[in-house]
Amino acid sequence: MAGERKAKPDLVSRDYTIHLAKRVHKTTFKAKTPRAIKQIKKFAQDAMGTKDVRIGTDVNKYVWAQGVRNPPKRIRVRLSRKRNEDEDAEEKLYTLVQLVEVSTFKGLQTENVDSA
Repeated sequence: MAGERKAKPDLVSRDYTIHLAKRVHKTTFKAKTPRAIKQIKKFAQDAMGTKDVRIGTDVNKYVWAQGVRNPPKRIRVRLSRKRNEDEDAEEKLYTLVQLVEVSTFKGLQTENVDSA
């Protein structure tokens, strides 16, 4: 029993708040927003367990909206693990990162979303 692992559900969606400020702290100005994008990808890889992470255009525009030197402090994203349509891909699953618009980040927790 100790060595057995339960299989993760294949297709799942969750809402996360990513604190970008702590992930790009002590980074030179011209590298802040590119680093923020890389950190979002890294967060998605760790949270969903897939190497293939695709960032939606809405997330990219939101992060880049204030320029290269000033990415947003926090971002609320929906991470969805989906099946890869490409037959000869190395990974069977990929993660799609989508923006979730919120008025405030206060008191938000990670939530499972019904992908209906």
